[in-house]
Amino acid sequence: MFGAILRVMKIAICYPPLENKKGTPLLSQNRQFQWFSNSLVSYAIYPVVMASAATLLQAKGHQVTWLDGIAKRWSFNKFLKKLKDFQPDLIVIETKTPIVKKHWQIIKIIKKLKIKNLKFKIILVGDHVSALPEESLQNSPVDFVLTGGDYDFAILNLVNYLKGKEKLAPGVWYQKKSKIQNSKSKTNIKNTGKSILKQNLNSLPLIDRDLTCWRDYAYKNSNFYRAPGAYTMFARDCWWGKCTFCSWAHNLYPVKTFRTRPVEKALDEIGHLIKNYHIKEIMDDSGTFPTGDWLRNFCRGMIERGYNKKIKFNCNMRFNADLTKKDYQLMGQAGFRFLLYGLESANQKTLDKIDKNLKIDQVEEVLQWAAEAKMMPHVTVMVGWPWEKKNDIENTLNFVKSLFKKGLIFTMQATIVIPYPGTPLFAEAKKRGWLKTQKWADYDMRKSILKTNIPDQKLKSYIQSLFSSFATPQFIWRTVSSIRNFDDIKYITFQGLKFISKKLDFKND
Repeated sequence: MFGAILRVMKIAICYPPLENKKGTPLLSQNRQFQWFSNSLVSYAIYPVVMASAATLLQAKGHQVTWLDGIAKRWSFNKFLKKLKDFQPDLIVIETKTPIVKKHWQIIKIIKKLKIKNLKFKIILVGDHVSALPEESLQNSPVDFVLTGGDYDFAILNLVNYLKGKEKLAPGVWYQKKSKIQNSKSKTNIKNTGKSILKQNLNSLPLIDRDLTCWRDYAYKNSNFYRAPGAYTMFARDCWWGKCTFCSWAHNLYPVKTFRTRPVEKALDEIGHLIKNYHIKEIMDDSGTFPTGDWLRNFCRGMIERGYNKKIKFNCNMRFNADLTKKDYQLMGQAGFRFLLYGLESANQKTLDKIDKNLKIDQVEEVLQWAAEAKMMPHVTVMVGWPWEKKNDIENTLNFVKSLFKKGLIFTMQATIVIPYPGTPLFAEAKKRGWLKTQKWADYDMRKSILKTNIPDQKLKSYIQSLFSSFATPQFIWRTVSSIRNFDDIKYITFQGLKFISKKLDFKND
């Protein structure tokens, strides 16, 4: 299909800046896309798997550049200049549903750049194109769409294919031109089948943080109590992986593909971050952190190596994890600080329908264990489920408020439900006629995409009420009395600005 390239390849990992009145796009390493309108608290999250891809390609002898124009706050013209100056053979762009059409336009612009190798190729990756790979090939001059979440292994395979060393792995979509009558050509979309996630994470090199501009992500992030902070991903991705709304679970890392790195490798990476980058806090962004013996051995290793005295550790966790109060105490001793739980709703009917595998009466006991172990739990909540009525949403609002009042949670994130393509929720919404639109730019959590029993303006006001639910006298007093140093003041201030910003994001027009 493509002539073999025998020389070293020049590869650009790109997040083109997206200039928009809505604000800064939170694109990389985000399971749900959103615009952040307040520049004082907007930030970029370190894209761990893409950073792994850049590191792996460089380790194999290729020349790699990291062009995150969003994190760098470049203008679009500056991004194009950086790209043109590098003269790449291969350009990789991660995309998501609300901005996929913008990326089609950007790809058309890039294709017109005067790049020395006129046969340079452009790759799209991400959850949206994993769900709808043909769409981007039909609507843009992109050359390849790589489906599935193992971008690092998939991009390396494609590079080796272009060099004539390997066959294309499953999960690759591309355009193939064939000659027809009168010397014209016809483009056919081909693919190598469904992606298969069987790669061994232990084979990956330690991420090159300098290559991937780690400082751009290390200081301004509400998940970090102390900076500089760093992101890791010791597992891919969630051992439950069935929540009907989760695009990562259904498009990038389907159920039964959960894999972990060895505990020793994970601890070695933490030691590397402490020694070489003076990291003070780590957020592991595995969809759900490994549990069982893996977690216990990890905690013991943190204590034995003394890392628990040098950093604080954060992760995503589930209420239904097979953990005991004793396990939480061990996590507290190991330096765990911030635990993010997906609550989504306080209504059992909703939890059952979205396959959370969670009983609402589990929540307070688990949060109590975490709080007693001196950790700071955080919950995520969503409104706009098509079947929920006014009293259901108010039940969730009152439940969250009570968690703040009791000191069981310290922070909270509220959003509007978005049915991303490729998820069971999207399929059900399409079948039942719940979708208001399939205009992808609207799928950015600023308004409801699903038909509900609640007017859109009222849904936004519920979001605002959720962001105000922390404002109980008990919570405010505990927060103020907990201040011990400047780090406390910075963290509380950042969280306050973030809450105000999110309330403004959901203000009614």
